[in-house]
Amino acid sequence: MNQTKKSKRDISGWLVLDKPYDMTSTQAVGKVRWLFGARKAGHAGTLDPLATGILPIALGEATKTVPAVQDGTKIYRFTVAWGIATSTDDAEGEVVATSDQRPSEAEVLAQLPRFTGAILQTPPAFSAIKVDGERAYDLARAGEKVELQPRPVFVDRLVLLRHAQDRSDFEMSCEKGTYVRALARDLAEALGTRGHVTSLHRAVVGAFTDSEAVTLEALEAATPEARDAMLLPVSAGLAGLPELRLSPDQATAVRHGNPVLLTGAGAPLHLGEAWASCGGAALAIGVVEFGQFKPRRVLI
Repeated sequence: MNQTKKSKRDISGWLVLDKPYDMTSTQAVGKVRWLFGARKAGHAGTLDPLATGILPIALGEATKTVPAVQDGTKIYRFTVAWGIATSTDDAEGEVVATSDQRPSEAEVLAQLPRFTGAILQTPPAFSAIKVDGERAYDLARAGEKVELQPRPVFVDRLVLLRHAQDRSDFEMSCEKGTYVRALARDLAEALGTRGHVTSLHRAVVGAFTDSEAVTLEALEAATPEARDAMLLPVSAGLAGLPELRLSPDQATAVRHGNPVLLTGAGAPLHLGEAWASCGGAALAIGVVEFGQFKPRRVLI
């Protein structure tokens, strides 16, 4: 007897998940999608399996706002163990080099300006970057030598929180594309030693913070109604963009993908990416050109 498949729901919103240790981002999205019975789901920025913290998961129409969240600032708290380099630049990999050198607190502090601002960074071989159509980590796990090119990234802030002989704790605020594992590796080498990340927690992604994060345990224990109440609105993913409030007539036009003329004393003539709303609900993402809002992605 064939079992009827569970019907999927057209549910939309953001779930700020506190991703547990030793779970991939893909596994986390799959679990959340199953719990909500959602037809569509995605995430805004991969977290390594050994990392914990903020993994924003978009359901339904919120998936259209993922790029806006990915472009937001990230804050990480992490620990670097000195004297040991691993193949993955974290605790999961095999030891590939060691050093007896241990940096002092003063030496660590002296190097931090070199890793702040616009820097060039070579991503770890074990990363999701594609090389000739293949993920770098798949090639590395297959034993192939992976050579990735340095790329520009931006670190807003890098602070030493605590220092001990064998390890140091840091907090970093950065833009997308920055690898904590690569920074730890490069910082250790600049200090004349080796190093790898032993713990990593993402505390902020754009407008999403630890304070609103939900655990998988809480999701699993909740009733369906309580679980739905944990979702943030689609507009939560657009907090970093300017909002344009439209009238009902304008909203009708935008829902059909048509541009609308913005009126009023404060109406912008030109504006980069922005989002339009009506009655507090997100309608579309688009741009303003010559006083018109032109929708690029309409939200149902």
